Amino acid sequence: MFVTHKMKYTYFSRISQLLLYLSIPLLLLTLLIGSNLNNASRWLVIPVINQSFQTSDLAKVGLIMYLARMLYLKRDVLNNFRESFVPMIIPVALVCGLILPANFSTAAVLFFTSMVIMFVGGVPFRHFASLIPAGIVAIALVSLVHQIKPEMVPRYDTWEKRIVRFWDGETKQDANGNYQIEQAKIAIAKGGVVGRGPGNSNQRNFLPHPYSDFIYAIVIEEYGLFGGFFILLLYMALFFRTVKISQKTDNAFAQLLAVGLCFLLVFQGFINMAVAVNLVPVTGQPLPLVSMGGTSTWFTCLSIGIILSVSRGVELENKKKIKIDDYAIA
Repeated sequence: MFVTHKMKYTYFSRISQLLLYLSIPLLLLTLLIGSNLNNASRWLVIPVINQSFQTSDLAKVGLIMYLARMLYLKRDVLNNFRESFVPMIIPVALVCGLILPANFSTAAVLFFTSMVIMFVGGVPFRHFASLIPAGIVAIALVSLVHQIKPEMVPRYDTWEKRIVRFWDGETKQDANGNYQIEQAKIAIAKGGVVGRGPGNSNQRNFLPHPYSDFIYAIVIEEYGLFGGFFILLLYMALFFRTVKISQKTDNAFAQLLAVGLCFLLVFQGFINMAVAVNLVPVTGQPLPLVSMGGTSTWFTCLSIGIILSVSRGVELENKKKIKIDDYAIA
């Protein structure tokens, strides 16, 4: 985070291309030879140091940075479907499509974030309407592939079960169907208003992944509703401050870069919290800067460093009255 914030934010325009071009073959490699856990290949093992690396985290940051670059460069032709929308939607579809087989929730979060950033960047709504038939065809195709060759979409049954269990709720479920949600509810109920105190969680011994996927339930159990609300306020404050930073510059690339990366982090955090309180189906999204994680923590810090780089650049521009030209971004 410290090293990244010292870099000039215009450098990230070119770096985004490198990250995107690097992440696509890495995602493909992950599907083919990645470490398999619960029918999901999400990690590559780095040779020599023998450490696992989640390639989707690299792809998420790279794609958002790349979209910010493209929205800036195509700002004068955003109404042209072929010249602006197609060059942006292809990498979005490619990256999300490669993430989808192993991690549906990450692909969905990244796709939604990409659509939001493109809309904020000025892409006309009518362009998004063209994705509806494409989405229907894609869903039908995935379902067909699963029927013919289930091994190609190994997580399909898991997605289906989670959605069915969420909609059925407490009225219709098998013995272990909603075990995670039930244990999360117990943790929240035990926490009450003020919590049981730091380190006094009992449900962490029963709740699966209490250090990552369901960390928010443990936070509420130990710190109560006040602690849970405080965590929520921190994410809202982060997003509010990032929007304020973006408003201080007229440079569209800086605005979209900062807001895009921040929205991805905050939206991911909201999904994690919503899962813990049973507002959405169970996903595997970590709570940024709270959940335990290696690759996730690295790229979360990288994203915040880039936001700080924009803030630092905006301050320097305002002091020196420097206007960033198109050549610096391109």
